[in-house]
Amino acid sequence: MTTAKRRTAPAVGRVSAEIHQARPFASLEREVAVTLLRTGDVLHHAVDIALRPLGASQEQYNVLRILRGASADGLPTLEIAQRMIARSPNITRLVDKLTAKGLAQRNAVAGDRRVVRITATAKGLELLEELDAAIDGMLSRLGTLDPGQMKTLVKLLDAARQRLAVPTAREEAALKRKG
Repeated sequence: MTTAKRRTAPAVGRVSAEIHQARPFASLEREVAVTLLRTGDVLHHAVDIALRPLGASQEQYNVLRILRGASADGLPTLEIAQRMIARSPNITRLVDKLTAKGLAQRNAVAGDRRVVRITATAKGLELLEELDAAIDGMLSRLGTLDPGQMKTLVKLLDAARQRLAVPTAREEAALKRKG
């Protein structure tokens, strides 16, 4: 990158100080990227801390939320994986852990032994209520932002995600089938 393109204005945000970066970012795009990554890490850590006392991981919480929203028939494992907030290549192992804890169960589909649908158990749904309360308590700290700021933030994050998204091989194949 040439010196002419280097940003010399003072930093826009505070992330430079948080990560002890002495020099300005090479571009505003780089500052945005680092700020998004740092913010994601801070949120990830806060969620971990909220869930830890209840013995659940973020991925387990996400799967239980997905199962709560599913029909009484449950969902196949691959559909759960597609609905997850963070992509997880180990969805089978994740479901194994939930079933071992008695939080989810596998249900064979009559007429097709290859298809298994996953449902949350009563114990899983009870835990999910406790997990929701823990997350709500942690998220209450965002209440210092007014609703307009939060709506703007959501729109900006949606726009950034749309521009950066790279489809997985499975998502590309699905798009080709539709097109």
